[in-house]
Amino acid sequence: MNVQHSAGLRRWIWRHPILAETDNRLALALAQKMDISELAARILAGRGISAETVETYLQPRLRDALPNPSTLKDMDATALRLAAAVKTGETVGILGDYDVDGACGTALLSSTLTALGCTVLTHIPDRLAEGYGPNIPALDAMLNKGATLLVCVDCGTAAIEILDHFEGRADRIVLDHHKPDGVRLPKGLVVNPNRLDCESGLGHLCATAVAFLTVIALQRTLRQQGWFDTHPAPDPLALLDLTALATICDVMPLRGLNRALVAQGLKVMNRRQRIGLAALANVAGVKANASAMSCGFALGPRINAGGRIAKAGQGLQLLLSQSEHEAQAIAEELDAVNKKRQTVESHILDTAMELAQKQMDAGHAVIFLHDSNWHSGVVGIVAGRLKERFNRPALVGALQDGVVKGSARSVTGLDIGAAIIHAHQSGLLLTGGGHAMAAGFSVKEENCAALHAQLDEDLKAALELPPQDDLLLDGVITVKGATPTLAKQIALLAPFGPGNEEPLLAIRDVRCVKADRIGQDGNTLRVILQDADGYSRIKGLVFRVGDKHFTDLLEDRNRPLLHVAGQLRLETWQERENLTFFIFDAARA
Repeated sequence: MNVQHSAGLRRWIWRHPILAETDNRLALALAQKMDISELAARILAGRGISAETVETYLQPRLRDALPNPSTLKDMDATALRLAAAVKTGETVGILGDYDVDGACGTALLSSTLTALGCTVLTHIPDRLAEGYGPNIPALDAMLNKGATLLVCVDCGTAAIEILDHFEGRADRIVLDHHKPDGVRLPKGLVVNPNRLDCESGLGHLCATAVAFLTVIALQRTLRQQGWFDTHPAPDPLALLDLTALATICDVMPLRGLNRALVAQGLKVMNRRQRIGLAALANVAGVKANASAMSCGFALGPRINAGGRIAKAGQGLQLLLSQSEHEAQAIAEELDAVNKKRQTVESHILDTAMELAQKQMDAGHAVIFLHDSNWHSGVVGIVAGRLKERFNRPALVGALQDGVVKGSARSVTGLDIGAAIIHAHQSGLLLTGGGHAMAAGFSVKEENCAALHAQLDEDLKAALELPPQDDLLLDGVITVKGATPTLAKQIALLAPFGPGNEEPLLAIRDVRCVKADRIGQDGNTLRVILQDADGYSRIKGLVFRVGDKHFTDLLEDRNRPLLHVAGQLRLETWQERENLTFFIFDAARA
């Protein structure tokens, strides 16, 4: 099709180079072995799946992927310390981050230790009043309530002074995955696959997955010590729903262990045995089985909403709830808070888009915006939207009392976490840390210009990026070839996410014969695509049409001949299957 500049300002290229002759033979072997179409087989072959590994790939099992938790630095000592807490019935204080990963990891560890006989205190810091990570008053409060062991989940690696403040008063454990600022760590035990001296190779795990491996190690230690000879052992597999949700919402790569955790975790989630998640799914309108998409776009944002603009601990409270009545009430409140969050976000977004465009025009490699009227709870979402719109790293902050606190999001290949750590080491930041795709920071207002200049230099490779990233196609089909059978075969490759992207297909030579704006805000476009001969049709959907450059082309009443790119899905609604093409871009044929 040779699409070099689509209506969405993108170049369309193959996700994988054209298969060599040996790969073509592999695709044929996969098609015959799995009884799937040649296209589905070529997608598998392009992802490096062989005839020997295809069954494990399509049906990932934990027994094949689960590593020995002892490969993580400090894990064995952590398991021994937690086992001692269980055997003596200690009171354990757990402080988690205010996002989905923090809430899920805290819920996972809290429920396990409670089931094993510990008294557990939990705390999720208020984003505005307390900020990110542990703080002395919160930890002091747990000590005053009897805690003798403090655990930080999805935070703590960078909180050296705060955690070391409690040396001699309580033991400390950190279960985290954020990159440390150098080799220095808090005293105590730090289980973090991204610490510089950890050789586990598990740096792609979220904090909840680290907590899951910690539970595996803890129960192994208790079993070796004979504890379960006289005490019941909780089922760690029941925790996989939390691990899957956190892995998806923290945008971890869905390869290897993460793929197995999510695949098996979604099965656990679909049993709807966790009262809080079942209530949230009902409120969010997740009627069918949970998927990576419903976790990322329906469940996750609602759990996050409390930590963004309301009560920070609501998400955790929901995940731990044992009462259907309580869970329903919390789920409804989180749903209402999420709607409010969307309103707050939309008010900021229009202004942010205009300011970002000015920075792009001025030649900046990185977008950096802040304002005293912006809510710190939504700046990360706005940064993500700017990153998507301009294909550049983006930082967005809220200014209060002379300090900008914000979030950063980056594009593939440009490590924003490393850039933020460099800025912290350079003395430009008050606090800062993160990973390749996302980071958090705080900076004095007078240092903002210098910070922007250093980020422009550190991430100057962004200047070479196109206005929009290339659209990576997995195959080309016709309207007639877009069948329910093909959609089912593509769905076999799920769960989808970073590292295992949902296949993108191009449908060539179509006309948009009908286009309607739908939804309360008219920001969704429903279309009917018809092949050039006028014989075959398929329904298409475009979300957030206000952000899409190609919308006008689909709504053109002259009905030009087009190529469209997107994802083919077979969805069930009220026991009926509906084939839909979710459109990402369009180009004139």
